[in-house]
Amino acid sequence: MTLPDFNSLLVVDDEAMITEELCELFSDHGYHCHHCNDVDTAYRIFHENKDISIVLSDFHMPGKNGLSLLKDFLEAARHSARPLKTILFTGRSEKEDIINALRLGVSDYYSKPLDMDELLHGVASLKSELKKESHAMQIGSLEQKLQQLSEFMRDLHGDVSQLKSHQHGQVVTADAVTDSAPAESQNCQVLAELSPRQQAVARLIGKGMTNYQIAVELGLSENTVKLYVSQILRQTKMHNRTQLALALSSL
Repeated sequence: MTLPDFNSLLVVDDEAMITEELCELFSDHGYHCHHCNDVDTAYRIFHENKDISIVLSDFHMPGKNGLSLLKDFLEAARHSARPLKTILFTGRSEKEDIINALRLGVSDYYSKPLDMDELLHGVASLKSELKKESHAMQIGSLEQKLQQLSEFMRDLHGDVSQLKSHQHGQVVTADAVTDSAPAESQNCQVLAELSPRQQAVARLIGKGMTNYQIAVELGLSENTVKLYVSQILRQTKMHNRTQLALALSSL
């Protein structure tokens, strides 16, 4: 599993000389830099380039100021789970503006005239933070999947042990053998009562797939799969997914 490189930046300032100088600086240090000189273009570039992970903006610009712009970007990033860090720079902001910016989630601020070495160091630090946060999120996701797999295997082991216990404690008769056909027919009937999407999920459960594997197979989110599993268990009157998997494993 590879981590994003977080090398894509967006620089916004109404002075073209500043954006060009900054982008040249960042490009020389291995970054992919977008730049523009107005708010409308900034919105377009940000939403068209999903790999942009650090935005640097001047505070004072014609129309909407840089703080409002960064606030909108941060809200959009939160809604889409997009990693984003932001920097505000200005030549004449009051202390209250800076405090407000940090409260809104802006990562850092720099005063003009900009110290290029200091700014480079700050961007590198934000890039490092993004990598650490992304790494932690991926570890958390993997741990959650391992936990789900562990619970599934524990349930499966318990149900298999229970079935073996019942099998050893009963005498297999001709009637018991002939009962298997009606059981399969009943399972087919249960499956037929589900919607096509529920049937698809149920069949994959029968193959022993986890929610994550089903989500990948069907192109759904993991939360949507969980919802389908709950609906299927309720409609089939099964106690858990392991019982359902065993019931459908022969179909």
